[in-house]
Amino acid sequence: MSEDDAWLQAGGVGAPHGLDGSFHVTRPSADLLRASDRVLIRGTERLIERRAGTDRRPIIRLQGCADRAAAEALRGERLLVPRGADRELGPDEWWAADLEGCVVHDGDVEVGTVRRLLALPSCEVLEVDRGGAVPELLVPLVGDAVRSVDVAGKRIEIDLAFLGED
Repeated sequence: MSEDDAWLQAGGVGAPHGLDGSFHVTRPSADLLRASDRVLIRGTERLIERRAGTDRRPIIRLQGCADRAAAEALRGERLLVPRGADRELGPDEWWAADLEGCVVHDGDVEVGTVRRLLALPSCEVLEVDRGGAVPELLVPLVGDAVRSVDVAGKRIEIDLAFLGED
Protein backbone atom coordinates (compact mmCIF):
# COMPACT_ATOMS: atom_id res chain seq x y z
CA MET A 1 0.00 0.00 0.00
CA SER A 2 1.46 3.37 -0.97
CA GLU A 3 1.62 6.41 1.29
CA ASP A 4 -1.23 7.98 -0.68
CA ASP A 5 -3.42 4.91 -0.11
CA ALA A 6 -2.72 4.68 3.63
CA TRP A 7 -3.02 8.39 4.42
CA LEU A 8 -5.47 11.20 3.64
CA GLN A 9 -4.48 14.85 3.29
CA ALA A 10 -5.94 16.88 6.14
CA GLY A 11 -4.36 20.18 5.09
CA GLY A 12 -1.02 21.86 4.73
CA VAL A 13 1.40 23.71 6.96
CA GLY A 14 0.80 27.44 6.73
CA ALA A 15 2.23 30.47 8.46
CA PRO A 16 3.61 30.15 11.99
CA HIS A 17 1.36 31.35 14.81
CA GLY A 18 3.18 32.75 17.80
CA LEU A 19 6.54 31.61 19.10
CA ASP A 20 5.83 28.08 20.40
CA GLY A 21 5.94 26.18 17.06
CA SER A 22 2.22 26.43 16.34
CA PHE A 23 1.10 27.11 12.76
CA HIS A 24 -2.03 27.77 10.73
CA VAL A 25 -3.34 24.88 8.65
CA THR A 26 -4.00 25.67 4.99
CA ARG A 27 -6.81 23.98 3.03
CA PRO A 28 -7.99 22.22 6.21
CA SER A 29 -10.27 19.23 6.37
CA ALA A 30 -11.76 19.74 9.83
CA ASP A 31 -13.18 16.19 10.01
CA LEU A 32 -9.83 14.64 9.24
CA LEU A 33 -7.90 16.90 11.61
CA ARG A 34 -10.29 15.95 14.43
CA ALA A 35 -10.16 12.24 13.51
CA SER A 36 -6.59 11.64 14.62
CA ASP A 37 -4.10 12.78 17.21
CA ARG A 38 -1.20 12.10 14.84
CA VAL A 39 -0.16 13.25 11.39
CA LEU A 40 2.44 12.24 8.85
CA ILE A 41 4.67 15.06 7.66
CA ARG A 42 7.78 14.59 5.51
CA GLY A 43 7.50 10.83 6.05
CA THR A 44 7.56 11.11 9.86
CA GLU A 45 4.63 10.55 12.19
CA ARG A 46 4.13 13.25 14.80
CA LEU A 47 1.59 13.76 17.58
CA ILE A 48 -0.59 16.85 17.59
CA GLU A 49 0.24 18.56 20.90
CA ARG A 50 -1.99 21.62 20.59
CA ARG A 51 -5.20 22.48 18.75
CA ALA A 52 -6.65 25.98 18.58
CA GLY A 53 -8.45 28.24 16.14
CA THR A 54 -11.60 27.26 14.27
CA ASP A 55 -12.57 24.53 11.80
CA ARG A 56 -12.07 27.00 8.94
CA ARG A 57 -8.78 28.39 10.31
CA PRO A 58 -7.22 25.77 12.60
CA ILE A 59 -3.96 26.22 14.42
CA ILE A 60 -1.93 23.22 15.57
CA ARG A 61 1.44 22.45 17.10
CA LEU A 62 3.21 19.17 16.46
CA GLN A 63 5.52 17.16 18.68
CA GLY A 64 9.09 18.20 17.95
CA CYS A 65 8.08 21.59 16.61
CA ALA A 66 9.09 23.79 19.54
CA ASP A 67 9.57 27.25 18.09
CA ARG A 68 8.64 29.62 15.29
CA ALA A 69 11.70 28.65 13.19
CA ALA A 70 10.70 24.96 13.31
CA ALA A 71 7.16 25.82 12.19
CA GLU A 72 8.51 27.98 9.37
CA ALA A 73 10.76 25.11 8.23
CA LEU A 74 7.65 22.93 7.72
CA ARG A 75 5.73 25.58 5.78
CA GLY A 76 4.15 24.21 2.61
CA GLU A 77 4.33 20.55 3.69
CA ARG A 78 1.27 18.28 3.52
CA LEU A 79 -0.41 17.11 6.74
CA LEU A 80 -1.61 13.52 6.35
CA VAL A 81 -3.74 11.48 8.75
CA PRO A 82 -4.08 7.70 8.73
CA ARG A 83 -6.96 6.48 6.56
CA GLY A 84 -8.20 4.23 9.37
CA ALA A 85 -8.83 7.27 11.59
CA ASP A 86 -11.39 8.78 9.21
CA ARG A 87 -15.07 8.46 9.81
CA GLU A 88 -17.19 6.04 7.82
CA LEU A 89 -18.55 7.76 4.74
CA GLY A 90 -22.13 7.62 3.52
CA PRO A 91 -23.13 6.14 0.16
CA ASP A 92 -22.68 9.42 -1.77
CA GLU A 93 -19.63 10.74 0.09
CA TRP A 94 -15.98 10.55 -0.93
CA TRP A 95 -12.68 11.85 0.37
CA ALA A 96 -11.19 14.57 -1.81
CA ALA A 97 -7.97 12.55 -2.14
CA ASP A 98 -9.94 9.68 -3.67
CA LEU A 99 -11.54 11.94 -6.30
CA GLU A 100 -8.33 13.66 -7.35
CA GLY A 101 -6.94 12.06 -10.48
CA CYS A 102 -10.24 10.46 -11.51
CA VAL A 103 -10.94 10.67 -15.23
CA VAL A 104 -14.21 12.49 -15.97
CA HIS A 105 -16.47 11.27 -18.79
CA ASP A 106 -19.82 12.06 -20.33
CA GLY A 107 -20.59 8.70 -21.89
CA ASP A 108 -17.85 8.00 -24.44
CA VAL A 109 -16.50 11.56 -24.29
CA GLU A 110 -13.48 12.06 -22.04
CA VAL A 111 -13.83 15.49 -20.44
CA GLY A 112 -10.66 15.67 -18.33
CA THR A 113 -9.12 14.78 -14.97
CA VAL A 114 -10.13 15.91 -11.49
CA ARG A 115 -7.44 18.29 -10.24
CA ARG A 116 -9.02 18.90 -6.83
CA LEU A 117 -12.22 19.30 -4.85
CA LEU A 118 -13.22 22.86 -3.97
CA ALA A 119 -15.62 23.87 -1.20
CA LEU A 120 -17.74 26.74 -2.46
CA PRO A 121 -20.43 28.47 -0.38
CA SER A 122 -23.30 26.60 -2.06
CA CYS A 123 -21.72 23.16 -2.57
CA GLU A 124 -18.50 21.31 -3.27
CA VAL A 125 -17.30 21.20 -6.87
CA LEU A 126 -14.82 19.15 -8.84
CA GLU A 127 -12.18 21.22 -10.61
CA VAL A 128 -11.65 19.31 -13.86
CA ASP A 129 -8.49 19.94 -15.86
CA ARG A 130 -9.44 19.68 -19.53
CA GLY A 131 -5.87 20.10 -20.74
CA GLY A 132 -4.35 22.57 -23.13
CA ALA A 133 -5.84 26.01 -23.62
CA VAL A 134 -9.35 24.89 -22.65
CA PRO A 135 -10.29 26.39 -19.27
CA GLU A 136 -11.00 24.07 -16.38
CA LEU A 137 -14.56 22.90 -15.79
CA LEU A 138 -16.24 23.20 -12.39
CA VAL A 139 -18.66 20.35 -11.75
CA PRO A 140 -20.95 20.70 -8.72
CA LEU A 141 -21.32 17.52 -6.67
CA VAL A 142 -25.07 17.33 -7.18
CA GLY A 143 -27.11 14.48 -8.62
CA ASP A 144 -28.07 16.34 -11.80
CA ALA A 145 -24.42 17.03 -12.71
CA VAL A 146 -22.73 13.82 -11.51
CA ARG A 147 -24.24 10.57 -12.74
CA SER A 148 -21.83 8.19 -10.99
CA VAL A 149 -18.53 7.98 -9.15
CA ASP A 150 -16.33 4.89 -9.32
CA VAL A 151 -13.41 5.62 -6.99
CA ALA A 152 -11.86 2.16 -7.45
CA GLY A 153 -11.99 2.54 -11.25
CA LYS A 154 -10.91 6.24 -11.03
CA ARG A 155 -13.87 7.23 -13.26
CA ILE A 156 -16.58 9.86 -12.81
CA GLU A 157 -19.57 10.18 -15.15
CA ILE A 158 -21.09 13.65 -15.55
CA ASP A 159 -23.82 15.29 -17.62
CA LEU A 160 -22.29 17.97 -19.83
CA ALA A 161 -25.72 19.06 -21.09
CA PHE A 162 -26.79 19.88 -17.52
CA LEU A 163 -23.62 21.97 -17.18
CA GLY A 164 -24.38 23.85 -20.40
CA GLU A 165 -21.43 22.26 -22.21
CA ASP A 166 -23.22 20.27 -24.92
